[in-house]
Formats: sequence, structure tokens, C-alpha cells
Amino acid sequence: MAAGVRDTQFGKLVRLSTGRRWLRYPDEMDLSLWTASMEHSTNSEKQDESGVELQPQHVDVDGREKPALLVSWYGPDDAEICLLNFAFYIASSIYTPGEQAVMEDFGVSEIEATLGLSLFTLGYGLGPMLWSPLSEIPSVGRNDIYFFTSLAFVLLQLPTGFAVDLPMFLVFRLLAGFVGCPALATGAATIMDMYGPAGSAIGISFLGFFGVCGPVFGPILGGFSAQARGWRICIWIVAWLDAFVVVMLFFCLPETAASTILYRRAKRLRRATSDERIKSQSQLDAANYTVRDHLLLLARAFTLTFSEPIVFALDLYTALLYGLLFIWFESFPLVFGDLYHFNLGQQGLVFLGIFTGGVVTLPFFLLWIQRGVVSKLTDPQIVFRPEMVLPPTFFGSACLPVCLLFFGWSARQSVHWMVPVVGSSFFTVSIITLFNPVLNYLGITYPHNAASIFAGNALFRASFGAIFPLFVRYIILTL
Repeated sequence: MAAGVRDTQFGKLVRLSTGRRWLRYPDEMDLSLWTASMEHSTNSEKQDESGVELQPQHVDVDGREKPALLVSWYGPDDAEICLLNFAFYIASSIYTPGEQAVMEDFGVSEIEATLGLSLFTLGYGLGPMLWSPLSEIPSVGRNDIYFFTSLAFVLLQLPTGFAVDLPMFLVFRLLAGFVGCPALATGAATIMDMYGPAGSAIGISFLGFFGVCGPVFGPILGGFSAQARGWRICIWIVAWLDAFVVVMLFFCLPETAASTILYRRAKRLRRATSDERIKSQSQLDAANYTVRDHLLLLARAFTLTFSEPIVFALDLYTALLYGLLFIWFESFPLVFGDLYHFNLGQQGLVFLGIFTGGVVTLPFFLLWIQRGVVSKLTDPQIVFRPEMVLPPTFFGSACLPVCLLFFGWSARQSVHWMVPVVGSSFFTVSIITLFNPVLNYLGITYPHNAASIFAGNALFRASFGAIFPLFVRYIILTL
């Protein structure tokens, strides 16, 4: 129990208030553990991955160079996020049913009201470019990034909900998107921290599914709420939901980044033994960093995205999918509101078609992951390659045009409203079989920079998600 609590924000508070007497770490109760760790580290770090002999690493202590004592794991059994993803994603689309009320309240045009969706989406595309590289810095880690940005996100809902004019509303929507976004990119990296490649393939699939469910459920909740209480109630729903998530993070989310866990362990051991030679590998590496290296670390999400052709191409493709997802938020009101005369609540319910497509598809996709990916990962006779996770994309790429043709052809008054709803359900089939394999491929290919890789992907997706709603209504009305 203590192992899962002491690294949470609650655990840190308890340890601070009790002078580290409660929720103690194993090395604080038995100092002999760190000696075994040093011996294990010394014996296992003599060669690099290519078998080349490594020179002993040294640290400067009181002006003299001494051999470093490298902190490692205690052994192979050393014991040291989908709700967060859902809760933040729902904040983007829950606003859309209230756009008409925003237009009336602030006296603005339809395009200006749509900026409430677009700027929020742009914010959570830009945010991971900062927060994700920060989460890979050992002295920072992932836990603090999650908690404090989520707390800031909840607090920013107050000025958003009490906005007195459109500029104030839009500024705080942009800021809220920027600070509340770490789960979108770093969430997949956290799953990879906790599980091996086999487990993370399944975990990332669930994460991606909840990432689709959030925007889909936004109009469902927001439709009836905005119809009854206006657009501001949509903001308060987001605040309440994410406040619950912040409480869960406070009590339940430990640190998962291996480099941060070892960094903090080395810090505890130096304090307990007064031996300044005790370092983690990340500290030894950082000692050789220049200012330029640190700046490059923060810019890693940009450099990896634009310097790796395969990353750029896959990010561009998933961005197209995300742009199409956000088109639904503008096209559904036109089709089911103007053609079929649904009210706001009923317009939200038609998004259940997209959700149903995901519920039906996800079990089959997970079955394929189990039999087509996990079985190969665990078979020592098979040399696993990241491309082995990509075959479902062939099926997804075929479903996408089928979905768009089905929906576009059937969206007319002479056709029953259920037909375009069924057509829209194929979109989630393509999302799951395209989006999830791409995320798994990127995570497996770049495991040590997963947070930065996923941040670049989030930037592309959010950019398309922000731009597409601004022009789609105009295009539909002019056809």
C-alpha cells in the first residue's frame, strides 16, 4: 500500500508533515539496500549496448575527483490514466452546443463563437511541446506536471465561466487548453513507464479510445445542459469533472518515470549517508550538458517531429483524422438541426453513433493486439519489429472514405435520420484501427523519447482540430 502512495502528492505531503517518519522508502528503513544496489550497478554497467568497455565515471567532491557511486534498481522486482484523458478531451467539445448562446450573449458572429473550440484545441496542441519534454527531465518527472497543470486547468475554468466578453472568454479558453494538456501526450508515455511493450500496446489502445470518447460525450452532456441553463453550465461541468480528477491525482497517482525515481533515490541516499558521490545515471549525464544541450532537450518535441520523416508523415495522417473528428461538431448541427429539426439535446445524442462504432470495434482490435502483437513480443524466436503493429491501418484507411461517403450521401430529408447516424459510426472504426496502431508504432520506435514524440503528434492533431471547424460550416452551406 505504502509503495503506491508515498510518491503521490498526498504521500509527499504526509512525508513532509511527519518529517519523513511515515510512508518511508525501503532504503530509509534498511540502508543496506543501497549497498546491494551499488554492487549490482557496478557489475552491470561495465559495457555499453554494443559491448564496448565503459570507463569509470567520476564526480567532483570538495575539489577532488572521485569515482561515482551509481544508484540503480534493487533488483528485478523493484516495486517502484484514462480518466484524465477523457476529462480533458470532453472540455473541448462540450462547449459546441453552447455556441449559439455565446453568439446571443456576446453579440458575435458564428465564426467568432467557433473560436472558443478552436483556440482551446490549439492550446492543448501547443502545451505538450513544453510540458512533455519537461516531464522527461529527471528532477521534474511526470507526477508534478500532471497534478499542477490539472489544478491550474480547474482554476482557469472560473474566469472562463464568468467571462464578461468574448476576448476574455477566448483568452482563458486558450490558456486552459495550454495548461491542461499533459495527459494527451504524456499519458501514453506514462503507460509505457508502467508496462512493457506488450502491456503498453493494450494500454495505449484504451487511452486512444477514451481520447475519442471525450469529444463524443461532450456534445451529449453539453446539449441538454446548454439547452436548459445556457453555455456557462458547460464550463461548470468541466470544472466539476476535472476537480474530481485532480483529487484522484492527489491521492492515487505516483511517479512513473524511471529516471526520476532513481534521481530521487540518489538524493535520499546522499542525505542519509552524506556521501556526495552517490548519483543517478541521469545526474552523471546532466553534468556534461551545456546550456545548448538543455535547450535542445526542451525543443526535443519539435526536433524529433520535423527531423524524422516517418514521424512527420504519421503525425500528418493522424492530424487529418483529428480534423475530420472535429468536423462532426459543426456538421451534425447542420444536418440534424437544420434538416431533421432536432433540438440541442437530441443533436448531442446522435454522437452515440460514433461512440457505438468504437464500442463494437475496440474488443476486436484488442483481440488482434493480443494475438497479433503480444504473442510476437513474448515469443523469443520472433524478432519483433515496430511495423508489426501497423496491419490494422489498411482496414482503417478503407473504412474512412466509406464513412464519409455513407454519411454525405444519406444526409438528406428524404432519408431517415438513423441512416447518417449509422454512417458516422464507421468513423470510429477507422479512428481505432488507424490512430491506435500509429501511437503504438511511435511509442515502440522511440521509447526513450515517448513523451516528446507524442507531444509532436498532439500538436499536429490539435492544429487540424482547431482549423477545420472554422471553414467546414462555410463549405457545407455553399454546396
